Amino acid sequence: MGKLVVVDHPLIQHKITMMRDKNTNSKDFKQLLDEISLLLAYEATKDLPLEEVEVETPICKTKAKMVAGRSIGVIPILRAGLGMVNGITTLVPNAKVGHIGLYRNPRTHLPVEYYCKLPADANQRTLIVVDPMLATGGSAIAAIQFIKDRGCSDIKMMNLIAAPEGIQAVQAAHPDVDIYVAAVDDHLNENAYIVPGLGDAGDRIFGTK
Repeated sequence: MGKLVVVDHPLIQHKITMMRDKNTNSKDFKQLLDEISLLLAYEATKDLPLEEVEVETPICKTKAKMVAGRSIGVIPILRAGLGMVNGITTLVPNAKVGHIGLYRNPRTHLPVEYYCKLPADANQRTLIVVDPMLATGGSAIAAIQFIKDRGCSDIKMMNLIAAPEGIQAVQAAHPDVDIYVAAVDDHLNENAYIVPGLGDAGDRIFGTK
């Protein structure tokens, strides 16, 4: 079973509280999401392999560590997932970015695919699928399956806020995928929104309704 990692650092909790506030404007919301995404990515990449290299400092030659092996790919689920990309690529500038386009049918709450484009070498990278909200888990499950269908196997999921129902659904469908979240909320309401949540992340990022 993939692990669930709740990154409940005090700064993350502080920033999430600001994002939950309905009076936080779009500009500040996006900035906070950038900052939390960077902090989450710090945790999600802590198991990257290292290799020893030789460098010359202004004083002498020495042996030191650098990241080895697999590079990172960031796969946002459109459109809200786009809000998490900048924070991750600030931390990992050489990460490549793919995109998966899904929307939730408002009647059935099931995901519908309209776009999928991955980096050419995606199967050689550790792929981090990002979406601010993990609600029912339907979109995440579908996105991960699309990636697996294209020959990729080293996959992680990263969310800002998750509902217990979504976590359980993703773990059941993809037990090999680790999930990194900043907060686990109480439940989903009758409209499949996370409670207490922070509303529609996409609308709050892009200033739409």
